[in-house]
Amino acid sequence: MEAGRKAEMGDVELLERLGVLRERIESEIGRRIVGQRGIIERLLITLLGDGHALLVGVPGLAKTLIVSTLAEVLDLDFSRIQFTPDLMPSDITGTEVLQEDHQAGTRRFEFVRGPIFANVILADEINRTPPKTQAALLQAMQEGEVTVATHTFRLERPFFVLATQNPIEQEGTYPLPEAQLDRFMFELRITYPSASEEVKVADMTSSGPMASLDSVVSADELLSFQELVRRIPAPPSVVEYAVRLARSTRPADEAAPDFVRRMVSWGAGPRASQHMVLSAKARAALHGRPVPNFDDVRDVAPDVLRHRVVPGFEAEAEGRNADDLVAELIEHSRSW
Repeated sequence: MEAGRKAEMGDVELLERLGVLRERIESEIGRRIVGQRGIIERLLITLLGDGHALLVGVPGLAKTLIVSTLAEVLDLDFSRIQFTPDLMPSDITGTEVLQEDHQAGTRRFEFVRGPIFANVILADEINRTPPKTQAALLQAMQEGEVTVATHTFRLERPFFVLATQNPIEQEGTYPLPEAQLDRFMFELRITYPSASEEVKVADMTSSGPMASLDSVVSADELLSFQELVRRIPAPPSVVEYAVRLARSTRPADEAAPDFVRRMVSWGAGPRASQHMVLSAKARAALHGRPVPNFDDVRDVAPDVLRHRVVPGFEAEAEGRNADDLVAELIEHSRSW
């Protein structure tokens, strides 16, 4: 009866229910994760927008724990892939194995699914494996399917890739190809906790086993929220603003301001504007609003653009990184 009632919910009721569940999700995660509320909200936005996220932070900031906890609270199948230099594409996607039937005297190839066949994939230290293996994720992230030999297999939705990366250790790592980076809706920077949060973390992790958590949302309900976000109308002016913001990162584009022409060697592609609009809609829905606005776009823009903007020599000479340039561009856009 309850499942039937949820199926008949209109968009207004779904929006209200999402607001209630958001509080329950954050409360449940907070029983195990101290702080990081901004990161958790960003992950929920990514998930509602049917996207993927790259988590960048030094070791010990609970990147892996955040991802596994989120999957547990959302009642999703979780799979962790530890990326190493010797990891092969088949270690991710799966492979065909020759099976022998002794009774029938026959042999046949049978596909054995790899860890990619789950709802939430943690690609741990993704930059530790060569580009060939990193590329095994491309089709799955963009098309939601995996091709092995001559067979294509659909991945079960929702499908959510969260990759982690250590920003300070460069030995034995491989830069992520631009095509790979562009598949991530967000690049999220995880910073150190505050002093009070670190005290609480030290106390929690040295006092006994981790708290057991309750599941708050089912996979089917999560899919209904993703569909709701797609149905949310974005005002033409908001869409145009997101597109102009993305185009303004391209030094050869007429919309680019002077400092971008001087300091950026490569800007964001069309997928950036798509992700800004979609994540702005997801943010609005998460906050109980049926329509996104300019502030939603400005809020998500740094996480959408930072891994798509490549600073040039002049920016490097002045000690300015992609975050600095994106922040200046967003401030500049307020005058449009």
